[in-house]
This record gives sequence, C-alpha cells and structure tokens, in this order.
Amino acid sequence: MKKSKRTFTADDLPETKVIEDELNRVRYQKQYGGVIRSTVYILVTVAAVAVLISSLLLPTFRIYGSSMSPTLEEGTVVVSIKTSKMDHGDLVAFYFNNKLLVKRVIASGGEWVNIDEDGNVYVNDVLLEEPYVSEKSLASCDIELPYQVPDGRVFVMGDHRSVSLDSRMQDIGCIAQDQVAGKLKFVLWPFSKFGSIK
Repeated sequence: MKKSKRTFTADDLPETKVIEDELNRVRYQKQYGGVIRSTVYILVTVAAVAVLISSLLLPTFRIYGSSMSPTLEEGTVVVSIKTSKMDHGDLVAFYFNNKLLVKRVIASGGEWVNIDEDGNVYVNDVLLEEPYVSEKSLASCDIELPYQVPDGRVFVMGDHRSVSLDSRMQDIGCIAQDQVAGKLKFVLWPFSKFGSIK
C-alpha cells in the first residue's frame, strides 16, 4: 500500500507566521525611518536657504533707541533689502563704530543741505515736506551750513530730530555706500504696525 505524502504550508507552522509578521514590521520601520530622514533633510535644507536669504538679501533688524520715533519705535523689528539705490526719504540701516544705526536719507552726493534755527530742512534751497517728523529741531549740529554732500555719500537724519545723532554731526557725517546694511522696507513686529514702511 502506497503512503500519501503530506505537504505542509506556512500556516501549519506557527513559528513561520511569527517570523513573517516580524519581517513585515522591520520592513515598515525601515520605510518609516527613510521618510523621517528625508523629511528632516528637506527641513534642514529649507532652513539653511532661509537663513542665507535672510542674512544676505533680506537682513532683519531690531530698532534700539528713540531717534526714529514716531515712525519706528524702540523694539520694532524690520526687514530690509540689500541695495545700492537710495532715494530721498528712504530709511536706511548703516554701520557706525560697530553699531547699527537707522536714519532717513535727506540728500545725496552734490546736493546742498541747509537747516534753519527752527529745524526746517532745505535741500538745494527747497524746503522739505516732512510729514514723518513730529518735532523739528536743529539740535546739536556742528557742521557748517549750508553743507554740500560729498559725491558717493548720503546725508541722513533721524525723525526724532532733538535726540538723533546723524549727519548734522561731524563725528558721524555723511554715510558711504559700503556702510549701508540695507534699506528698510517692511515692519514685522509689532503686529499693530505690520506692513510696508512709509
């Protein structure tokens, strides 16, 4: 009499099911780990690019002091752009004695600046309209007026004229292009002033 051969399937062995489940779990962990690693790499790359853009093209500054009030109060956080083009009325941040100062462009190279005793500012004998200034003042001006701005430089003043240290003082004088850290364009903080700078 012939004996019949019995075939076994994976379901007949309980250890096989356990091993199969464990292999599936390990495969899932590897896939999950790969997704996590690629996500972290992408986030790190995006953060690095954001830091580069922020530091090289769009520097961010915090305002200290009151020389630019009421336009920019102390603690205001602003975004600037790197540019060599500065027009009358632009707010610029520049380096002076390892400090970052923020002032407003009043005149550029070759133009004549004059300030009367009441603090009215004239550029090329034309009175400037300055709606951003709440209190005009000659303050501590030690340059000889009228004053011609040297070529390649700009004459800057703070909006709070009685306390601002700016181009009216020989120690600071007119600023050169290579001193400029950026032209202020946008207020980030406080949220009540969020938006473009006027």
